[in-house]
Amino acid sequence: MTIDSIGFDADDTLWHNEVIFEETHDRYCELLSRYHDARTVETTLHRTEMRNLELFGYGIKGFALSSIETAIRLTDGKISAEEIRSILDLAKAMMRHPVELLPDAATTVRRLAQDHHLILITKGDLRDQQRKIAKSGLAGYFTHTEVVAEKDRETYARILERARVRPERFVMVGNSIKSDILPVLDLGGIGVHIPYQTTWVHERAESPENHDRFFELASMTGLPELVSRLSSGHTATGPRGPNGRP
Repeated sequence: MTIDSIGFDADDTLWHNEVIFEETHDRYCELLSRYHDARTVETTLHRTEMRNLELFGYGIKGFALSSIETAIRLTDGKISAEEIRSILDLAKAMMRHPVELLPDAATTVRRLAQDHHLILITKGDLRDQQRKIAKSGLAGYFTHTEVVAEKDRETYARILERARVRPERFVMVGNSIKSDILPVLDLGGIGVHIPYQTTWVHERAESPENHDRFFELASMTGLPELVSRLSSGHTATGPRGPNGRP
């Protein structure tokens, strides 16, 4: 097969993201600890976020609004203005957090950009994602950059149509089975899963069983070699994980 384009997820594929949310969750639970235990706070916050996804979408701003709503609910409206200000300060700190690239992300992107068109496909708040892309130092290596509201089959189909890329000649690289892999496989593309150290519960999904267009790598380091093997048609060799994945 010939690989025309390679798509990259951004958060937790090229740079750290979920650990920032986890640290903020811990501080949020501490803030509400005099009202409820951490498990109750986390469970209620998650339910609020899921209920609000259609309205607020993904990202820090939606998280902040859901956090305030959860605090009001869990305190029966007794949350103070100062405590709400503290929640807003947590969100602002997340927005100002430096962009920290994952190991070998920059090297891998630069190497693959020499021979392939690269597309950055990320979801979340437009302004925040654009900030991170600009500060990453990687923007110039991508032919197309897409910040989308959701990553589903229809979204990928539109992106590939605009980029004039046939799905069967497209590789998508990401840490989320649900958002980065399954929709692309459904289109007939190739999915390369590179797990991150932690995954938001909303993004968790089972890996596809015995799928010949699904591959899993332990890190970004092995991606150029895998792409080379895919382009040459030789994928039988190399390290493989469970279910026939490399």
